[in-house]
Amino acid sequence: MKKISLWIVAGLLCIACEKEVRPQFDIVIKDASIINTRTGEVTEGQSIGITGDTIKKIASSETAGKWKAAQTVNAGGKYVIPGLWDMHMHFGGGDTLVAENKNLLPLYIANGVTTIRDCAADISPAVLKWKKQVEEGTLAGPSIFTAGPKLEGKNSIWPGDLEIENEEELEKALDSLDKLQVDFVKITDNALSPELFMKSVKEATKRGYRTSGHIPFALTIKEVSDAGLSSVEHMGYMLKAASAKEEEIVSKVKEGTLDYGAAQSLLSESFDVEAAVEKYKKLDANGTVVLPTLIGSKIISYLDQDDHLSDPELSYIGPGLIKTYEWRIDRASKASKEDIEARHKRFEKLLSLIPIIQKSGMNIVAGTDAGFLNSYIYPGFALHEELEIYVDGGLTPLEALQTSVVNGPEFFDLSDYYGSIAEGKVADILLLNTNPVEDIKATRDIHTLIKKNKVYSKTDLDQLLEETAEKYKKEK
Repeated sequence: MKKISLWIVAGLLCIACEKEVRPQFDIVIKDASIINTRTGEVTEGQSIGITGDTIKKIASSETAGKWKAAQTVNAGGKYVIPGLWDMHMHFGGGDTLVAENKNLLPLYIANGVTTIRDCAADISPAVLKWKKQVEEGTLAGPSIFTAGPKLEGKNSIWPGDLEIENEEELEKALDSLDKLQVDFVKITDNALSPELFMKSVKEATKRGYRTSGHIPFALTIKEVSDAGLSSVEHMGYMLKAASAKEEEIVSKVKEGTLDYGAAQSLLSESFDVEAAVEKYKKLDANGTVVLPTLIGSKIISYLDQDDHLSDPELSYIGPGLIKTYEWRIDRASKASKEDIEARHKRFEKLLSLIPIIQKSGMNIVAGTDAGFLNSYIYPGFALHEELEIYVDGGLTPLEALQTSVVNGPEFFDLSDYYGSIAEGKVADILLLNTNPVEDIKATRDIHTLIKKNKVYSKTDLDQLLEETAEKYKKEK
């Protein structure tokens, strides 16, 4: 009797042990080749256990052989990276285009982009609603960080701004952004004085916000960075900072002894690589990053060579949003032969800044400027093009990839949750057929995407595109 009891106890212990080594997950990815996003090294034959929206366990596929899962993804021969981040896009165009803007969300998912940063919109109530729905898992789309409406001066050309002309109105505008619970503050310079621009950066920073902006010509990037600017949006401002005589020229503009056109010429003539590196190092020391958004510059610069009217991606964009492209196209189409040549040269100069910024240690963060107004920059698709431009400019494929999947999360101090495939990280996961560290074009070669505990096969992703295009077939 005693022996039988011992056998029963031993059997129960064995059952308990078996349960212990056979954990249950919502999703298991089997036989993955995980790319280390810091080093580019590939670890083959790995299995990834996901529960909820979190990577709970990573182990060799041999060790993970007894894992159980509600859903299994066979990743044999596939390369695994975090989902992509596009850190500069725009929703907008007014209330009549809310539906067309919402239809942009599946375009990001279809392209492996799991997080976006909305750099100011004039449809903020809708954007904030989508942000919450995506977080709750009730809306399919990328996670959204948003600035809400941006700060500007009175009579700004941009729709939906919070227009201010004194410090009292600045405080009220920031109170409004507090109530909206925005993720950062965007400040631009169309009608905002340089003095109030600086005050806006300082006051928003005091409240704990990261700040993003277009920098007034009468200010140097360094002084705005010193005031707390978190991100420089667009490469043109970095070109201005690459002048060895920037401070002198800016001072003369402030005094009124130098007009804008002459100042631009002098800045170009005084371009200096060593001066640029030293200035960029100071920006990096302040924690300021740059989002080059070069895809838009390239499109407009070479519109004479490609009018984009036959782009297949146009089938996924609503007619109202396409109409917002016209103002840039009309302006560019009036350019003279000399203007077109100047555009080409300017783009090449902007591109040449990529390795200089990289050398300085300053973080380059990937963003596209996709959305309304910005012609032929297609949400989701454009991020792949932006990364390819960085490689054309001198970055390695790994460095280009890092601008999105590593530097994106880092901007929001979220590296503990994103930026790599590791236990405890959010399970925004992209499976690629080929290795992006060898060729950055591999980010287009998608096998599977996992977002918010949902698995999207390539067929599913293609279906998202087809469904979006179907919405507009009768309207075009």
